[in-house]
Amino acid sequence: MFGNDYNAFQEINEEIAPEQLQILKNQLESENPQTPDSQFNYAWGLLKTKNSRQQKQGMDILTVLYRDVPRKRRDSLYYLALGSVKLGEYSNARRYAEALLEKEPNNSQFQSLKKAIDDRVTEDGLIGLGVAGGVLAVGLGIMGAVLRKKR
Repeated sequence: MFGNDYNAFQEINEEIAPEQLQILKNQLESENPQTPDSQFNYAWGLLKTKNSRQQKQGMDILTVLYRDVPRKRRDSLYYLALGSVKLGEYSNARRYAEALLEKEPNNSQFQSLKKAIDDRVTEDGLIGLGVAGGVLAVGLGIMGAVLRKKR
């Protein structure tokens, strides 16, 4: 799904085994109150599933952690960026990556993340243009055939 140019994209694409996700969920549910670390780990596991509903659940958990737990903001924001890319929400991914760079402009990991997101947006945009161009060409070909037939 994501290019090999960025290791985090590889990490987020490595699917978690259902048993591993269940362990993370059990850990979270066994705590009263639930710790931010266990919530973060479970959210991370949810992002690594193929199920978009679970991925969105992971994003929701990360959003709450970002908002409510100052010590988890950096990590939550990083995985919010990765999760947004996985879900195809590139404008959010860009926003999160830019927020990371505002705090740490010289962080090479964050710079690479932003570049990889921008590259992915460009690649998807070019693919979209190619598809649209192909549809247009087919449409023009059909119109030309119809007009020739009318003559």
